[in-house]
Amino acid sequence: MKGLLSLFLSIGFSIGLFAQEQKIEWLSFEQAVQRIAENGDNEKKIFIDVYTDWCGWCKKMDKETFNDPEVRAYMIKNFYMVKFNAEQTEDVVFQGQTYSFVPQGKKGYHELAVALTNGNLSYPTVVYLTSKFEMLAPVAGYYPAAPFLTVAKYFGDDIFKDMTWKDYEASQSK
Repeated sequence: MKGLLSLFLSIGFSIGLFAQEQKIEWLSFEQAVQRIAENGDNEKKIFIDVYTDWCGWCKKMDKETFNDPEVRAYMIKNFYMVKFNAEQTEDVVFQGQTYSFVPQGKKGYHELAVALTNGNLSYPTVVYLTSKFEMLAPVAGYYPAAPFLTVAKYFGDDIFKDMTWKDYEASQSK
Protein backbone atom coordinates (compact mmCIF):
# COMPACT_ATOMS: atom_id res chain seq x y z
CA MET A 1 0.00 0.00 0.00
CA LYS A 2 2.83 2.40 0.90
CA GLY A 3 4.49 1.49 -2.38
CA LEU A 4 1.40 2.49 -4.36
CA LEU A 5 1.10 5.74 -2.45
CA SER A 6 4.75 6.54 -3.14
CA LEU A 7 4.27 5.73 -6.81
CA PHE A 8 1.22 8.01 -7.11
CA LEU A 9 3.00 10.82 -5.26
CA SER A 10 6.03 10.47 -7.52
CA ILE A 11 3.91 10.54 -10.65
CA GLY A 12 1.92 13.51 -9.35
CA PHE A 13 5.12 15.36 -8.47
CA SER A 14 6.62 14.63 -11.89
CA ILE A 15 3.49 15.83 -13.67
CA GLY A 16 3.54 18.99 -11.54
CA LEU A 17 7.18 19.66 -12.48
CA PHE A 18 6.42 19.04 -16.15
CA ALA A 19 3.53 21.49 -16.04
CA GLN A 20 5.75 24.08 -14.36
CA GLU A 21 8.43 23.61 -17.00
CA GLN A 22 5.86 24.27 -19.70
CA LYS A 23 4.74 27.61 -18.28
CA ILE A 24 5.60 30.57 -20.50
CA GLU A 25 8.10 32.94 -18.94
CA TRP A 26 6.82 36.34 -20.05
CA LEU A 27 9.58 38.93 -20.20
CA SER A 28 9.47 42.68 -20.39
CA PHE A 29 10.94 44.21 -23.54
CA GLU A 30 13.98 45.30 -21.53
CA GLN A 31 14.46 41.81 -20.09
CA ALA A 32 14.43 40.28 -23.59
CA VAL A 33 17.04 42.78 -24.79
CA GLN A 34 19.18 42.02 -21.74
CA ARG A 35 18.78 38.25 -22.07
CA ILE A 36 19.91 38.29 -25.70
CA ALA A 37 22.83 40.59 -24.90
CA GLU A 38 23.97 38.36 -22.02
CA ASN A 39 23.53 35.07 -23.84
CA GLY A 40 24.61 36.16 -27.29
CA ASP A 41 21.65 34.03 -28.30
CA ASN A 42 21.04 33.87 -32.02
CA GLU A 43 18.87 30.77 -31.84
CA LYS A 44 15.64 32.20 -30.48
CA LYS A 45 13.61 34.93 -32.09
CA ILE A 46 11.55 37.48 -30.18
CA PHE A 47 7.79 37.30 -29.90
CA ILE A 48 5.97 40.35 -28.52
CA ASP A 49 2.36 40.30 -27.41
CA VAL A 50 1.21 43.94 -27.66
CA TYR A 51 -1.89 44.25 -25.49
CA THR A 52 -3.92 46.59 -23.30
CA ASP A 53 -5.55 45.94 -19.95
CA TRP A 54 -9.04 46.61 -21.34
CA CYS A 55 -8.74 44.36 -24.43
CA GLY A 56 -11.14 41.40 -24.17
CA TRP A 57 -9.62 39.56 -27.15
CA CYS A 58 -6.16 39.93 -25.55
CA LYS A 59 -7.47 38.22 -22.41
CA LYS A 60 -9.09 35.47 -24.48
CA MET A 61 -5.81 34.87 -26.31
CA ASP A 62 -3.95 34.69 -22.97
CA LYS A 63 -6.45 32.24 -21.54
CA GLU A 64 -6.93 29.99 -24.56
CA THR A 65 -4.18 30.35 -27.17
CA PHE A 66 -1.15 30.83 -24.92
CA ASN A 67 -2.36 28.10 -22.55
CA ASP A 68 -2.63 25.50 -25.31
CA PRO A 69 0.07 22.88 -24.54
CA GLU A 70 1.28 22.65 -28.15
CA VAL A 71 1.46 26.44 -28.53
CA ARG A 72 3.27 26.81 -25.19
CA ALA A 73 5.84 24.13 -25.98
CA TYR A 74 6.59 25.53 -29.43
CA MET A 75 6.81 29.14 -28.30
CA ILE A 76 9.02 28.35 -25.30
CA LYS A 77 11.43 26.44 -27.53
CA ASN A 78 11.67 29.01 -30.32
CA PHE A 79 11.04 32.49 -28.90
CA TYR A 80 11.76 34.88 -26.10
CA MET A 81 8.21 35.73 -25.06
CA VAL A 82 7.54 39.40 -24.33
CA LYS A 83 4.39 41.07 -23.00
CA PHE A 84 4.17 44.75 -23.84
CA ASN A 85 1.34 46.92 -22.54
CA ALA A 86 0.66 49.46 -25.30
CA GLU A 87 -0.49 51.93 -22.64
CA GLN A 88 2.38 51.58 -20.17
CA THR A 89 3.69 54.90 -18.90
CA GLU A 90 7.33 53.91 -18.34
CA ASP A 91 9.90 54.97 -20.93
CA VAL A 92 11.75 52.27 -22.87
CA VAL A 93 15.23 52.98 -24.19
CA PHE A 94 16.18 50.78 -27.13
CA GLN A 95 19.05 51.15 -29.57
CA GLY A 96 19.76 54.69 -28.39
CA GLN A 97 16.17 55.88 -28.76
CA THR A 98 13.74 56.64 -25.94
CA TYR A 99 10.15 55.55 -26.46
CA SER A 100 7.61 57.25 -24.20
CA PHE A 101 3.97 57.25 -23.27
CA VAL A 102 1.87 59.79 -25.17
CA PRO A 103 -1.24 60.93 -23.28
CA GLN A 104 -4.31 61.08 -25.48
CA GLY A 105 -7.95 61.24 -24.42
CA LYS A 106 -8.58 59.28 -21.22
CA LYS A 107 -5.59 57.00 -21.72
CA GLY A 108 -2.90 57.27 -24.39
CA TYR A 109 -0.41 55.03 -26.14
CA HIS A 110 3.25 54.10 -25.97
CA GLU A 111 5.56 55.09 -28.82
CA LEU A 112 7.17 51.64 -28.82
CA ALA A 113 3.76 50.08 -29.45
CA VAL A 114 3.38 52.38 -32.46
CA ALA A 115 6.81 51.34 -33.75
CA LEU A 116 6.20 47.62 -33.18
CA THR A 117 2.78 47.64 -34.88
CA ASN A 118 3.88 49.86 -37.77
CA GLY A 119 1.43 52.49 -36.57
CA ASN A 120 -1.58 50.15 -36.50
CA LEU A 121 -2.63 50.23 -32.84
CA SER A 122 -4.99 47.28 -32.89
CA TYR A 123 -5.19 44.78 -30.05
CA PRO A 124 -4.12 42.16 -29.73
CA THR A 125 -1.19 42.43 -32.10
CA VAL A 126 1.68 39.98 -31.91
CA VAL A 127 5.04 40.93 -33.34
CA TYR A 128 7.75 38.61 -34.61
CA LEU A 129 11.36 39.84 -34.55
CA THR A 130 14.66 38.21 -35.37
CA SER A 131 17.19 37.67 -32.57
CA LYS A 132 18.76 40.94 -33.78
CA PHE A 133 15.45 42.76 -33.24
CA GLU A 134 14.76 43.08 -36.96
CA MET A 135 11.06 43.23 -37.79
CA LEU A 136 9.62 40.11 -39.39
CA ALA A 137 5.94 41.05 -39.09
CA PRO A 138 3.26 42.39 -36.81
CA VAL A 139 0.13 40.20 -36.92
CA ALA A 140 -3.04 41.85 -35.69
CA GLY A 141 -6.06 40.11 -34.21
CA TYR A 142 -7.10 37.20 -32.08
CA TYR A 143 -6.01 33.73 -33.22
CA PRO A 144 -7.14 30.41 -31.73
CA ALA A 145 -4.36 27.90 -31.03
CA ALA A 146 -4.18 26.03 -34.39
CA PRO A 147 -4.08 29.09 -36.69
CA PHE A 148 -1.76 30.86 -34.24
CA LEU A 149 0.67 27.95 -34.38
CA THR A 150 0.61 28.00 -38.18
CA VAL A 151 1.70 31.64 -38.16
CA ALA A 152 4.25 31.11 -35.38
CA LYS A 153 5.89 28.23 -37.25
CA TYR A 154 6.10 30.32 -40.42
CA PHE A 155 8.42 32.69 -38.57
CA GLY A 156 9.88 30.38 -35.92
CA ASP A 157 10.97 27.70 -38.41
CA ASP A 158 12.31 30.31 -40.90
CA ILE A 159 9.83 29.22 -43.56
CA PHE A 160 9.41 32.89 -44.47
CA LYS A 161 12.93 32.84 -45.93
CA ASP A 162 11.96 30.38 -48.67
CA MET A 163 8.20 30.67 -49.13
CA THR A 164 5.64 33.44 -49.31
CA TRP A 165 2.90 33.48 -46.70
CA LYS A 166 0.31 32.82 -49.40
CA ASP A 167 2.11 29.67 -50.59
CA TYR A 168 2.74 28.48 -47.04
CA GLU A 169 -0.89 29.02 -46.03
CA ALA A 170 -2.03 27.09 -49.11
CA SER A 171 0.32 24.23 -48.28
CA GLN A 172 -1.15 24.02 -44.73
CA SER A 173 -4.71 23.59 -45.93
CA LYS A 174 -3.92 20.48 -47.99
